[in-house]
Amino acid sequence: MTDNDKRFHENSDAVQAHLGIAQSVIQRMATNSASCKGWCIAIVSAILVLVIDKDSPHYAAIALIPIILFLALDTYYLSLERRFRGAYNQFIEKLHSRGIASTDLYAIVPHGDAFRSFFLALLSFSIWPFYLTLGLMVGIAWKYLL
Repeated sequence: MTDNDKRFHENSDAVQAHLGIAQSVIQRMATNSASCKGWCIAIVSAILVLVIDKDSPHYAAIALIPIILFLALDTYYLSLERRFRGAYNQFIEKLHSRGIASTDLYAIVPHGDAFRSFFLALLSFSIWPFYLTLGLMVGIAWKYLL
């Protein structure tokens, strides 16, 4: 039996290490997504405070720029998280159905189409309500300042 023919099972150290790495990558994407929301609130708030402080309501629209940028970045991280979860689930299915070969253990790549995944993530409930609400708040602040 060569290394390529060797099959690994659930209790194998190599399989456990692979799953641990995949889980940490998924967790990192989720953390990055949450960080996007936090940074977006901080930056938009800072811009609105400066706009109010300088009494320049016309510049309130500048707060829409970080909203759009963080919307795109957050969507990207969510799509990557979903694609890595797909790869993780595919690995688990393969492990339970026929075992894993050594060639399956050394690459953790996102599963699925990147563009399709991005646009599906863009429609996610964790994206639109947050950024739409933040955008509406900027619009209300702009209207109130004028």
